[in-house]
Amino acid sequence: MAKKTPPRNFTDALATLAGHQFDVSAAKDGSGNGAKAFQVRKYGVAAEIAAAPDGTTLVLARPGWLLGGQIARLVDKGYQKFLKTPKLEIPATADHLHAIHEFSEELNEAAGATSLYNESLGTTSDRYLYDRVKGRK
Repeated sequence: MAKKTPPRNFTDALATLAGHQFDVSAAKDGSGNGAKAFQVRKYGVAAEIAAAPDGTTLVLARPGWLLGGQIARLVDKGYQKFLKTPKLEIPATADHLHAIHEFSEELNEAAGATSLYNESLGTTSDRYLYDRVKGRK
């Protein structure tokens, strides 16, 4: 069952994040959607958020480990999880996964987002690549 907390407006979510030792700064405008985006960082993990049209928090870039100044995507290849940026890919350690999970939980709580059961069990990946047959995606 999903844990629901009342949604917070974006300004309150930013204040809550700053009050819980998150580093909050303006994000580089690479989203292309014209929204004033903010990058939030803690535990070596970062995400990009912005105000949604209804005033709640919209996650533009999911939480990921900061790798070479970029937010790395978590890729699950079945036998191992990897942190991947356009230029670099490294194996994810248990410390990386724990930090991403903790960050995600705190971000969801601050934003008043729904906390899903499967996400509360552990870190979920951005991409799953189990099939090792060449040519399949």
